[in-house]
Amino acid sequence: MTTLLLSHDSSLRHVTPAGHPERADRLRAVMAVLEEEQFSALAREAAPEADLEAITRVHPTEYVQALQDAVPAEGIVRVDADTSLSSGSWEPILRSAGGAVQAVDEVMEGKVSNAFVAMRPPGHHAETSTPMGFCFFNNAAIAARHAQARHGAERVAIVDFDVHHGNGSQDIFWSDKNVMYCSTHEMPLYPGTGARTERGAFNNVVNAPLSAGDGGSEFREAMSVAILPRVEEFRPDLIVISAGFDAHLRDPLANLNLVEADYAWITQQLMEIADRHASGRIVSVLEGGYDLEGLSRSVAAHVKALMRG
Repeated sequence: MTTLLLSHDSSLRHVTPAGHPERADRLRAVMAVLEEEQFSALAREAAPEADLEAITRVHPTEYVQALQDAVPAEGIVRVDADTSLSSGSWEPILRSAGGAVQAVDEVMEGKVSNAFVAMRPPGHHAETSTPMGFCFFNNAAIAARHAQARHGAERVAIVDFDVHHGNGSQDIFWSDKNVMYCSTHEMPLYPGTGARTERGAFNNVVNAPLSAGDGGSEFREAMSVAILPRVEEFRPDLIVISAGFDAHLRDPLANLNLVEADYAWITQQLMEIADRHASGRIVSVLEGGYDLEGLSRSVAAHVKALMRG
């Protein structure tokens, strides 16, 4: 069994304003490192476009249509202060969600052990009807809902180690006892959610905020004490990882000090839980990470761990 990599060149056509941190070079850096010899065993597929059924399990049809209508014929339009659409945005938005759906299909059907979806734009800030934080569709949420609807997954755990709290994922699953959302993130920081007291309607939300200056020891403690035992207890049928790498010490948008070994460690920890309860099933979707060197090195560590390297 192998690890599947899903990506598509359309991600390069989602153009953001000059100087914007969420830029096409992020994907170029990720794909360049994954072309190295150590990743030759990856199964590689093009991320397909998600169909409306998969998207509307999370986002209302009216929202999907309004977002498509907002895509400009040329140039760039802002949908909020830091989130924008370009003429080439719609296809990668669909393929980011579709890659997550395809990853779930292949993992749940036992065709691959696990999968990494290397696409942009990211997704975990997107709420049910609100694009924000560089995000339009919530790809991790779409993956979880697809696993429930198409593959009968009774329990899905989403583990988010992006430096920014996934307010969208938390909001979407706040009242779903069959989906657990767990997050480490820096506080205070955008978007301002993610306090320990935010626990979900069924105690299905676990937030373990970190403070500026924290590094690997604090991250590993938060995971080991607050999050990993809860995921273990939940006994998920599938683990979805919101894999943001902007807690890396090189990242310009935050103030945590994680290094590549920390990302390899948490990946290995989640794989062990998945082995015990989910037949190893993990789907990882790319979220943040804005220093190109830190991003590429961290992705390499994460994917190598997925490959049991």
